[in-house]
Amino acid sequence: MKRETDVVRSDIEIAQSAQLLPIREVAEKLGLTEQDIIPYGRDKAKIDLAARERHPRTATGKLVLVTAMSPTPAGEGKSTVTIGLAQALNRIGKRAVAALREPSLGPNFGLKGGAAGGGYSQVVPMEDINLHFTGDFHAITTAHNLLAAVIDNHLYQGNALQLDPNRMVWKRVLDMNDRALRQIVIGLGGKNGVTRESGFDITVASEIMAILCLVEDLTELKEALGRILIGYTYDKNPVYVKDLHVEGAMAAVLKHAIHPNLVQTLEGTPALIHGGPFANIAHGCNSLTATKMALQFGEYVVTEAGFGADLGAEKFFDIKCRKGNLQPEAVVLVATVRALKYHGGVSRKDLNIENLDAIARGFANLLHHVRIVERAGLPFVVALNHFTMDTQEELDFVRTLCKEHGFPVALTDVFAEGGAGGIELAEKVVYAVEHSTQTFHPIYDLQGSIRDKIEAICKDVYEADGVVFTDEARRQMIDCEKHGWGGLPICMAKTQYSFSDNPKAIGDAKGFVITVREIRPSLGAGFLVCLTGDIMTMPGLPKEPTALKIDINDEGNITGLF
Repeated sequence: MKRETDVVRSDIEIAQSAQLLPIREVAEKLGLTEQDIIPYGRDKAKIDLAARERHPRTATGKLVLVTAMSPTPAGEGKSTVTIGLAQALNRIGKRAVAALREPSLGPNFGLKGGAAGGGYSQVVPMEDINLHFTGDFHAITTAHNLLAAVIDNHLYQGNALQLDPNRMVWKRVLDMNDRALRQIVIGLGGKNGVTRESGFDITVASEIMAILCLVEDLTELKEALGRILIGYTYDKNPVYVKDLHVEGAMAAVLKHAIHPNLVQTLEGTPALIHGGPFANIAHGCNSLTATKMALQFGEYVVTEAGFGADLGAEKFFDIKCRKGNLQPEAVVLVATVRALKYHGGVSRKDLNIENLDAIARGFANLLHHVRIVERAGLPFVVALNHFTMDTQEELDFVRTLCKEHGFPVALTDVFAEGGAGGIELAEKVVYAVEHSTQTFHPIYDLQGSIRDKIEAICKDVYEADGVVFTDEARRQMIDCEKHGWGGLPICMAKTQYSFSDNPKAIGDAKGFVITVREIRPSLGAGFLVCLTGDIMTMPGLPKEPTALKIDINDEGNITGLF
């Protein structure tokens, strides 16, 4: 039922007024016992990895991916739709679980804000989830910087491995947007260190974050940490974490972080929130352990991948599903009237003005994302996410455009109505899952060369005219092939705002080439990161960061989070 009287309340006010179930009762909905959970207070818990062995299941749930159009400054509400859909599936009798990424403190204090959904489709406790949560990101930051400290200590203590300080690839990380740390000089102070250039990345760009999201137990975690490339010797030979014998200590720091986190939505739907790599600079999906655990204990699992189908969904198909042998059943493609107008050339300040012509132009962006999903062989439903400023004429026009192209479309209002506002979407998703004859497949052949795989993504997914490699990228590509890393999948680091590598080329960009400027081997995670355009692995704060609006009162109540 729509809550007309209080829909204008802020997200944090709605979350703080919610009556939460004890976390033990949320676990019981999944068939878990007290032995299976590690409580973090009354409303959060970690699920012991051993729970999968304690409660074997012969059948697994249906995996539904939520993706979206190319993002806009106005926001499309992908996390909100993901949470709302899980709630709606429960309302129509399906035992649903949401599987999400953890928010990063960087965007929380920067421009985007939190990642716990919004309105009446939130995961709670919202403040805890957005700020620190169960400490997973801090553990990842510590493990990453432990390795950095050991590397610099090795250089200082005689450098037995003959590491070349000018060819070190391991930086430090911090879960914050801080452009001043992108490029720094370390080791200053006379005899106290070895002076060299280095820098910081944001924690969500750490290879350890990706590793945590792609391994399934401590043994695999330690092996993956040992494979991390840290740099090269003076003779240009690669050096790995296992050569420093520090993978055991790093794994010990991550002992608790590897267990998925269990919370609930505002309607008591179980939600597993674990891991948080960005999709523009990493692979953009929640952890494999959380997804598989949700599939084991839920009938329907609703997960999301970062940004649009060109980034998060492609990496979900080609990296996560390959690694975990996952078989997604359907895709939800989130669209909004505002995003269609924005990609149709309307400025942000005019997005609230009715403009059917701009919607028609911007529809090309949605069509492109549909083509990406269809390349993976999956059925889809367009979720038209309703915002209060949308006019009825605009909503009807979008639905007409979808129907003209034969797309199933559902109007969703899960922000204002919670699960009740997603019933039409839930029913159409279930229909798509139960009646599809399509077969999922990754988008590119893993056996091709590095160049072939990059070109396949750029030409088949982004629809670029071609790919240009800088001299450095060509050299790195040759090195990767020489060292036997050519068989790894590709993780493109690209702007989220455009199909091209130019963030200003919005809509359905055409007539462009993608420039690959650097290739970074992430051997522990098991993929090659290809940096394009001006993409940064350490974001900066905007002129007016959201941190300026966050406060806490004398009773300990936080305000300003969203």
